[in-house]
Amino acid sequence: MAKIQEASNRLFKNVFVCKKCKTKIRAEPQKILRGKVKCRKCGKIAFRPLRKK
Repeated sequence: MAKIQEASNRLFKNVFVCKKCKTKIRAEPQKILRGKVKCRKCGKIAFRPLRKK
């Protein structure tokens, strides 16, 4: 995991992963919760936050 705050924000802030095709997308959490964001690859609206390693 990145120890520098700016690097951590760049890598993990507002990044979500499609539950079907595992594509990463950057969007605001409120839009994800409302279902306003669709996956570019498969068109689904099911996302999860990116895991921090």
